Amino acid sequence: MIKRTLLASALIASTLGASASELIIAGRDSSYGDAMQFVVDEYKKNNPKAEITLVKRPSKGLYESVVLSMREKTGNYDVILMDDTWAPEFLANKWLSPLSDSLQDKDFIQSTVDIGRQDGKGASYALPMVGNVAMFAWNKDLFDQYKLQQPKTWTDVLNSAKTISQDGKANGVVYRGVKGNPIVTGFLPILWGYGGDVVDSNGKPTLNTPQAKHALETFLAMKQYAPKGVDVFNADEVRDALQKGTAAMAIEVWPAWVPDLDNAKVSNVVGKMEMMAPPAEIGQPSPMLGIWQLAIPADAKNKVEAEQFLAFASSAEIQKALALNFGTPPTRHSVYADPQVVSQYRWYPQQAAALEAGKARPRIQNWAEVESILGDFLQMAMMGQMTADQALEQAQKRIERSTKK
Repeated sequence: MIKRTLLASALIASTLGASASELIIAGRDSSYGDAMQFVVDEYKKNNPKAEITLVKRPSKGLYESVVLSMREKTGNYDVILMDDTWAPEFLANKWLSPLSDSLQDKDFIQSTVDIGRQDGKGASYALPMVGNVAMFAWNKDLFDQYKLQQPKTWTDVLNSAKTISQDGKANGVVYRGVKGNPIVTGFLPILWGYGGDVVDSNGKPTLNTPQAKHALETFLAMKQYAPKGVDVFNADEVRDALQKGTAAMAIEVWPAWVPDLDNAKVSNVVGKMEMMAPPAEIGQPSPMLGIWQLAIPADAKNKVEAEQFLAFASSAEIQKALALNFGTPPTRHSVYADPQVVSQYRWYPQQAAALEAGKARPRIQNWAEVESILGDFLQMAMMGQMTADQALEQAQKRIERSTKK
């Protein structure tokens, strides 16, 4: 059997004569790749005759590779790992194969399943593999010291940050300020928490609104209570500030950032940090979903075998193993309630609740471009180069032009 080779210029795997029953899986690299390799190895233990090739790539390379393959109908992949923000484009182009009803399971948290459907309803085109959801972190020990209550609104967050920052012992809040995806991801739950959004149900930009203005003014006001240089903070800096106990709150943390908060070898805040869904100024909290899904391309050559792999990879047993061994957040109710899992991750009940209330990023095909535009203007406002009004007005105009292409 001739293995598929990597064509660097095209960023895609091509086959020179692979076995008709060989499953070719397009996945992520790094920790995601390690987790998927574990799944593949376990699958082979149960299916000794199975032939599987796992192709690992960074997120951008993975996207480019699967898009090229599906657009050209090459049939290069039987299973793909995909970010939930890619789904609108893939579904609109009919690049994915609908999944059999037998793969549907009520044990999946509903929001993680709906994100793999067209407009959240109808046939399912993807199974949720990684239950990422943005949480809000707060140091209960510091809050108790300053006689503060758990924050319920973004105004509470701002007021608590001010109180804690006054004596200079700790920063009130920390967040990612890097332009692009990081700063947008931090801002969106605040925007949603004020009743605003980036676009409406028809994909029309809705940033130049009082709700968005209030949200951005709150976001900008947090900077005075954040560490110096927060404008260029990314995940590592947020994680380190929490673990060292130098920041009382983080407006956005993801499951991969927090397992070591209770690790005495690297953390000064063992047992002190609490997780919850982000606050909301009006209405209910809107935690951001960041689901990674498994799907089968419409041009896949081994759809039956691919569905068998999806069933195995998304099973409760595998999700539990991935959570315990790799810190991969589940998408099933039963795993979040498993005593062994909860004993290792005490905030999992809160994480499950956040997933259930989770909100997807705008379901538009050019979200990556819109996110980039918004991120640029958010950072300019954060660095004092624009007012909140100016940043939102300019972002609105640029996004309007982008969506009319």
